[in-house]
Amino acid sequence: MKRAIVVYDTIFGNTEKVAKALSSGMEEQGVQVDTVNVQNVEISRLKEYDLLAIGGPTHAFGISKNVKGFLKKLKSLEVGGMNAFAFETKINIRISGSAAKKIEGELRKLKMKIILPYSSAIVMGREGPLEEGTEERFKQIGDKIAKLI
Repeated sequence: MKRAIVVYDTIFGNTEKVAKALSSGMEEQGVQVDTVNVQNVEISRLKEYDLLAIGGPTHAFGISKNVKGFLKKLKSLEVGGMNAFAFETKINIRISGSAAKKIEGELRKLKMKIILPYSSAIVMGREGPLEEGTEERFKQIGDKIAKLI
């Protein structure tokens, strides 16, 4: 059985909802998924998984402090070749920047295999809710990822 871990950072709960939708899509395809807040990840266990999906809110045009810390810890592991996927939540304004684009860049530097291009979930206003249809879209992305790993 394939195993995946979806690691997320969240402030208002929107990124957590996206992470759970992504996990749900993979689980429906028979993948065993652990969905974990970035602050609770057991870094030493990451090699047990076939896929690492990581996401967080876009902060100050980029990656949140918690996700940056997690990515720094990843550098101490041999994760080259591991399947990876990056996602984010962000406000839909042109100058908002992209955490997911930067996360994906860091995963590439670690020689991880980007299984699908990063994806963004739009948050309506600073605290949400998510744009209509977002959770279903991420469930479909999870389905697609499950078929690729």
